[in-house]
Amino acid sequence: MSMTDPIADMLTRIRNGLAAEKREVLVPSSRGKQAILKILRDEGYIKEFSEETDDGSHPVLRVSLKYHEGRPVIEKLVRISKPGRRVYKSVGDLESVAGGLGIAIVSTSKGMMTEKQARAAGAGGEIICTVF
Repeated sequence: MSMTDPIADMLTRIRNGLAAEKREVLVPSSRGKQAILKILRDEGYIKEFSEETDDGSHPVLRVSLKYHEGRPVIEKLVRISKPGRRVYKSVGDLESVAGGLGIAIVSTSKGMMTEKQARAAGAGGEIICTVF
């Protein structure tokens, strides 16, 4: 059985790992997921991620979760655009998340980036998720 929304699956694995206070979670690998994880790492929401191949099977991403004083750095991780309902915003409609304290990850024609980077680049696109 195929998965209809692999990005939502990755976000759920991260949320569940944080709720269970895990140090790391494993996620099936893809280029889109790597781009999202790179943004989360660069913005300071996760420690690190690496791609691994277990005994010749499909590659997986090992995501190291980040905590501050025993609490997860990510308080809220929400999937916005879904396969059944895509959400697109033009550059003028991109809004800050939580008054600028959070980020929205946007898939643009120039690649995956935060909503701040998309506004600076003058590009709108599909809102993948918000992180706070």
